[in-house]
Amino acid sequence: MKSEKILITGAGGQLGSVLVKALQNKFGIDNIIASDLYMLKDFDGIFEQLDASDISHLETLVTKYKVTQIYHLAAILSAKGEQNPIHTWNVNLNTWFNVLEISVKHNINKVFFPSSIAVFGDMASKVHTAQDSFLNPSTVYGMSKTAGENWGQYYFLKYGLDVRSLRYPGVIGYQSMPGGGTTDYAVEIYHKAIKNEAFECYLKDDTSLPMIYMDDVIRATLELMDAPKASIKIRTSYNLQGISFTPKDIVNAIKTFYPNFKVTYKPDFRQDIANNWPSSIDDTHARTDWGWKPNYDLHAITKDMLEQLEKKYNVLTQ
Repeated sequence: MKSEKILITGAGGQLGSVLVKALQNKFGIDNIIASDLYMLKDFDGIFEQLDASDISHLETLVTKYKVTQIYHLAAILSAKGEQNPIHTWNVNLNTWFNVLEISVKHNINKVFFPSSIAVFGDMASKVHTAQDSFLNPSTVYGMSKTAGENWGQYYFLKYGLDVRSLRYPGVIGYQSMPGGGTTDYAVEIYHKAIKNEAFECYLKDDTSLPMIYMDDVIRATLELMDAPKASIKIRTSYNLQGISFTPKDIVNAIKTFYPNFKVTYKPDFRQDIANNWPSSIDDTHARTDWGWKPNYDLHAITKDMLEQLEKKYNVLTQ
């Protein structure tokens, strides 16, 4: 049986750094080619420095390693993207076009494109947002993901390219700091608690948003990519729900472990972004088509985050 050769763009990001290891464990370290715009320190495995907007270099790597799957994670996220909208649009879409074109040219078996709840705007229902909700995103990041979903479906319909995608909620993980998203507070807050530092939250205490733990994200991604082609009914992007909670909820969860933890609230421009996003997601199609089901609730997330970060900071301070 032919071995898969998998290229990951944006491998140094919050998701990429964890997904690379999961793929290495699944397919073997020599079958995973991690790439990023910048060199990664102390990387264990095959790494190639890649600007994904350079289609020639991308094609060189696909040919060199005889790549059969591509996970295209390279992108500028929501909050950071608003600081330079045109650049964000160009980066997010042009790199995706490159991946699509090279994938068709070289008969890539499967392509993964991460989308986001940022595709929804104020015309979608805030509660249990449906898979087929109207998409009118309020950020350039959301606009680029909406366009990216449709381009993925186009390449599937026109060329038969097996593009698969998930609309990720806010991702919580201890493995790295996030990279400029609106839901980043839900990672930063745990680091502050561990370090016994007060936290200033840039969202209101009652802002409910869909979130998901990194372990569930990785499992969902691998399960989607493993599913039989006939099971994939959605070729734009699947809604994905983990758990929804507010900053106040997460503070209360942390206080069961760190009762003296202090939080203040000072909403900034990210509050306006969050106001246009759903508070919960209807992921019935993912559950029905390929059996998705989250494992982590808020208590389980908080317990594991604090335990893992306690280990991390103890090591760093010894």
